[in-house]
Amino acid sequence: RLGQLALGAACWVTVAAHRYEGAAHFALFAAVLVWLLTLALFGLSVLGRWALVPWLGSRWLLTNLVHDLALGVGLYMAATGIMGYKARQKSYCNLPGYSQHCPYSAYLSASVCGGITACLYLFSGLYCLSRRCRDQRDII
Repeated sequence: RLGQLALGAACWVTVAAHRYEGAAHFALFAAVLVWLLTLALFGLSVLGRWALVPWLGSRWLLTNLVHDLALGVGLYMAATGIMGYKARQKSYCNLPGYSQHCPYSAYLSASVCGGITACLYLFSGLYCLSRRCRDQRDII
């Protein structure tokens, strides 16, 4: 979870720190939403307070599984695709002698961070799935 939080923060901070428009708004929304939900799940897991969450506390492993595979992988892959597309659109400004503001490197680094973060969510989701298949109920 710490890697997911660190790379997720790097992804959305990179997008938010530079001028963005169009579909990058959705990419920023997706990255921040998943990051905040991951932070909440991590905090509840570390403190051992998942039983206090109504309905989800008794299904904590399933909650983490759905969060990782559906939200984490799905939204981060969408954000990665959007930022990669925007980086490809702005690749012309990476030429020497181009004097205007160039968001290419910011879009490209956000896309790379998003892709790595999606892989981390995939690995975490597969780990939760393997624990669920072995009929275990907790995430540790």
